[in-house]
This record gives sequence, C-alpha cells and structure tokens, in this order.
Amino acid sequence: MRASPLARFVLQVAAWLPLTFAVWYLAAPLLVWPVALLAELFTRTAFGDLVRSVEQNGALLTFVTSLKPASANAAGDARAVLSVESNVLLFSFGLPMLAALILAAREPHVVRHLVIGYAVLLPCQTWGVVADFLKNIAIVAGPAVAAQTNFNAWQREAIAFSYQFGTLIMPTVAPAIVWVLMHRRFLENFAGNRRVAV
Repeated sequence: MRASPLARFVLQVAAWLPLTFAVWYLAAPLLVWPVALLAELFTRTAFGDLVRSVEQNGALLTFVTSLKPASANAAGDARAVLSVESNVLLFSFGLPMLAALILAAREPHVVRHLVIGYAVLLPCQTWGVVADFLKNIAIVAGPAVAAQTNFNAWQREAIAFSYQFGTLIMPTVAPAIVWVLMHRRFLENFAGNRRVAV
C-alpha cells in the first residue's frame, strides 16, 4: 500500500528537520545579526533614554541601558548600569520549521522562498527580543529598576502581553502562515488530489 501524498510530505518534513535545526543553531550568529540591528534601531529610536547600545555575542543580545541596578544604589556605585540579555533562539525556532516545510514541498525557487521567509520573519523575531527586553526591565528586574523606566500599569500590561505573543504565538504561527502564503498552489494540488482519491 502506497503512502498518501500528505503522509509522504509529513515524512519529508520530518526528515529535513534535523538538518534545518542544525544549520539554524550553527549559523545563529549570522542569522541573529539582522535581528540585533533591528532591535538596536527600534529600541534606540523608541527608548533612547533607556538604551545605550545593543551588543551581540553569538545568539545572545545584550541591551546596555542607562538604568541603575538595585545593587548599585545600595553599594553607592553611581557608574553601574543594568545590562539585559536576550537569547534570540527563543524567538526564532520557527525558522528551521519553515525551512523544512519549504524544502519538503520541492517547489521551484527554493532559495528565493528561504530568503523571503527569513526576511518576513525578521520583524517577528525582533518583536520577541524587544518585548523580552522590556519585560525584564519593567517587570522582572524589580521595583527599584521598574520605577526608573516610568512605565505605568497599562504599559506594563501591554509589555507582558507583547512578550507572551512574541514567545508563544509568533515563533510557531508566523512560519506556518508564511509557508501557506508562499505555497498556495502546492496546497491546491493537495486538495485536488484528495478530491480525485475520494
């Protein structure tokens, strides 16, 4: 008994996943670099009084802020500033899944689809990283640091929602939407083959 086209496609996606995850992990410093640029551009523009710079070390971004850590006030160290790390891999794990779907579909223009998919997902990854940074300074760092940000209660609620959305929804749903939009003909062929089989 031959496997259905859908079953074959699922098996091909599963076969590509180990390779795409390995490439994603090993190429993280290169793949994260545009996210670092976008995150710095956005945070320096929107929160210039809070963010001094954004530094990249592999897949980690470090936001160097103008905020004083609570321990600096207690120790009397006026030069100490708060640095916040964000792991971009937490917000980009949909990339290897998208790559596996694209490769398994075996449609023309694979490289173009991979590049377009990566470019479309960059703002989604940046959203997650920036929301993670804001969550850390406005909520996690404690009242002494949060007071320096001047975020009010509804802004902190919006930050918490943005973080949840950027962590739980965007990394999983955005790649699927991008793939569907780029492979409508492929999906229509699946639907047509299913009608013929019925």
